[in-house]
Amino acid sequence: MSTKPTLQTNPRGIPQAPFIDNVEEHVGGPDAEVESALRQFQEAIAKYRYMELNLNTRKKALLDKIPDIEKTLAMVQFLKDKREGKLKAKKDEDLEDEDDESSGAASSSQTLTFELNDTLYAEAEVNTTEDIVYLWLGANVMLSYTQAEAIDLLTDKLTAARQSLSNATEDLEFLREQITIMEVNTARCYNWDVKRRREKRLAGEAIEGPSKA
Repeated sequence: MSTKPTLQTNPRGIPQAPFIDNVEEHVGGPDAEVESALRQFQEAIAKYRYMELNLNTRKKALLDKIPDIEKTLAMVQFLKDKREGKLKAKKDEDLEDEDDESSGAASSSQTLTFELNDTLYAEAEVNTTEDIVYLWLGANVMLSYTQAEAIDLLTDKLTAARQSLSNATEDLEFLREQITIMEVNTARCYNWDVKRRREKRLAGEAIEGPSKA
């Protein structure tokens, strides 16, 4: 009982294109038609190109998403460092002069610039002594986190996004290799068919030649 060869795939499950070394054996013999084999090759190429298109779209989205996560993470880290620094500074001030409260009040806020659009910005006063930040999670959902929780969440998201980008880049390279292999298979099959037809025609002419003489 014959068994089918194991389908080889890359780590994300994209099938590896087989290289057709013996075209005659692949199509089923010296007199077999090649149209079905050529059609299979073209279908495989179309599937690979469809996956390539989807991966290019995903890669572009990740290239846009990663800088946003990095900027958000840097801002939360800035707010955390600012809060911890000011709390420490306020504590030191209290130890030196318990009656001096104006300095602490003046340093409780920070003027920050927010990007509303690609060319539109707005300024806002942010209380930098609070340990709460609000993050957009998509689908019009915003949740509050402590600064430490937000940093952990954003760090995990950034790591996952970078890994996804690396996987997408690797998969795109793999897909290009498979497309090239299938294009080579198509050319080899087509050339084999042309050579076979030519040999048959020459053989027929060689048989007809002596009979006419």
